[in-house]
Amino acid sequence: MVLPVNLDMDVLRTFVTGVSLGSFAKAADRLGRSPSAISLQLRKLEEQTGQTLFQKQGRGLALTEAGDILIGYARRILDVNDEARSAMTGLSAMQGWVRIGLPQDFAETWFPGLLGRFARAHPKVRVEARVDRGSALAEAVQRGDLDLALTWGRMGDAQARVVATRPVVWIGPEGFKLDASEPLPLIAFDSPCAFRSAGLEALDGQQIEWRHAFASPSLGGLWAAVTAGLGVTLRTTEGVPPHLRVLEPSTSGLPALGHIELALHRPDTGQSPAVAQLQALLIEAVAGG
Repeated sequence: MVLPVNLDMDVLRTFVTGVSLGSFAKAADRLGRSPSAISLQLRKLEEQTGQTLFQKQGRGLALTEAGDILIGYARRILDVNDEARSAMTGLSAMQGWVRIGLPQDFAETWFPGLLGRFARAHPKVRVEARVDRGSALAEAVQRGDLDLALTWGRMGDAQARVVATRPVVWIGPEGFKLDASEPLPLIAFDSPCAFRSAGLEALDGQQIEWRHAFASPSLGGLWAAVTAGLGVTLRTTEGVPPHLRVLEPSTSGLPALGHIELALHRPDTGQSPAVAQLQALLIEAVAGG
């Protein structure tokens, strides 16, 4: 009888951390290991699985088909492990409540899964989540109505901590091309909006005429307007509807947009253990996005 091979938990954590950060050099820093030790762990994982997990892509590494399959299982294994460890060490007794605010992009994608894992590990902690525009979330933190908030851009808060950046892209129907004879129909939130500001700066820099064709307080409203053919919008690639396309400057005629900061707002006062725990999970999730 051939006994099953047990995958090494530390090796799986290195694998997931490196893929999430997009760099195993960054994973070495995060995990406090040398690059050579990380390389040995990855070779060990390939030996345990009997598969090649990486392939060369430019100067870096990309996942093979086997690597793509394994990363999903690895994350689930680590989630269960971490939940069990929390329960056994008494962290499940953590109590209190956390009030968090975040953009609609995340509320409709990965945040519900993260919140579910947190709730299972800490069932006595009550979490209240608020989805709103960045300016409203930053003000809520300043008033003491929220313990944490993520926003696109710092929203004028010099104390906000930048935890990640994302490329800003144009989004529209497939095959869209800029018509130089007409102002560009722009779909965006009203000011203040970091995406709108980035778009207007890029358009004005290229002397491209534009008109504000549609405004909505909800991200769903923006997607609906683009779907209806009223114009183009700009966002990150988080949660772009499958029927819409990222418009490349080289083919659409639209200007490049650069990157946008993702900022974490929190009060100056100390944090409860529950807030600190959810904050750590939140930063880990967005830093590897």
